[in-house]
Amino acid sequence: MTTTETDPPVTTASIEPGKTAQPVGSARAERLSALIQQHGALAVLVLVSLAASFSFDSFATGDNLGNMATSSAFLAIVALGMTFVIITGGIDLSVGSLFALGGVLAAWGSRHGTLVALLLPLAVCGLIGVVNGLLVARSRLAPFIVTLAAMLGARGLLLALTDEGADTYLIGKGSVLADLGQGKTLGLGNPVWITLALFVAGAVVLRRTRFGQHVYAVGGNEDAAALMGAPVARTKILVYTLSGLLAGLAGALNAAWLASGVTILGNGMELEAISAVVIGGTLLTGGLGHVSGSLVGVLLLKVIQNVINQIGSLDSSYQQVVSGAFLAVVVIAQTWLGRRRRLM
Repeated sequence: MTTTETDPPVTTASIEPGKTAQPVGSARAERLSALIQQHGALAVLVLVSLAASFSFDSFATGDNLGNMATSSAFLAIVALGMTFVIITGGIDLSVGSLFALGGVLAAWGSRHGTLVALLLPLAVCGLIGVVNGLLVARSRLAPFIVTLAAMLGARGLLLALTDEGADTYLIGKGSVLADLGQGKTLGLGNPVWITLALFVAGAVVLRRTRFGQHVYAVGGNEDAAALMGAPVARTKILVYTLSGLLAGLAGALNAAWLASGVTILGNGMELEAISAVVIGGTLLTGGLGHVSGSLVGVLLLKVIQNVINQIGSLDSSYQQVVSGAFLAVVVIAQTWLGRRRRLM
């Protein structure tokens, strides 16, 4: 009678503890790193808001929260477009100037009706976005240089339209455009509702459409995306066009809110938008990010600014100091977490 050898059944006891603990621990650490990267800003926002609510009686009031939401809406719209650009591995320094230009064009166009006031900034700012995209995608120029030139050009066009800032175009009270910017629905300003609708649409486009997949693929590895058949050039052109359109729209809504096209607005707004996007978890190197994180980043910056205003003894320059510190911490954390995930 013959016998055959069989492998012993694999049991938990027969596996060395060191070999099982490492994969499980690595998986948990990787999930934790991803969780911190995606939702760390939200946790900080909640903590800062709770601390401010207990420290300042006027922070959690309806008027203060409503004003913060409305003032955040315009930066959030700009940051939405910036999110798409940064995920592709690019950058757009022209959005601040396009924001100001969009406001002036909307105020100037309001003399010819609400439709002109809304379409004119979208057309001009969108066209500048197209040019940015073409130069980056087709001519393969550095996005930093291209959008820096666009920033200077848009600011120059703005000054030409306003006679070096001497002319300020006003939006008539009671007009449809003014109601769009200053009116409220269910207790919230109309710009807030428009911003929320845009972010929902942006999340759907980024996560549920082929274009969104191409955006991530181009940012992750442009050469690999091209080999897989992704339209790299077209994707870049579209994201820069989207960024220009949203910057122009934000400027038009801001002009409607202020009832005028203010030429000095938008200075440094591109840096605020980039900060909000990066603080929200989008990698500056591209390939990873989400629009909800950018919205959280905007809210965090605005809450910090409001807290500084609540203190009273500090001027607005401290807001830039704190925002810069947050940005530095986030970038360092992203780099560290990215290295850990690659080693796992």
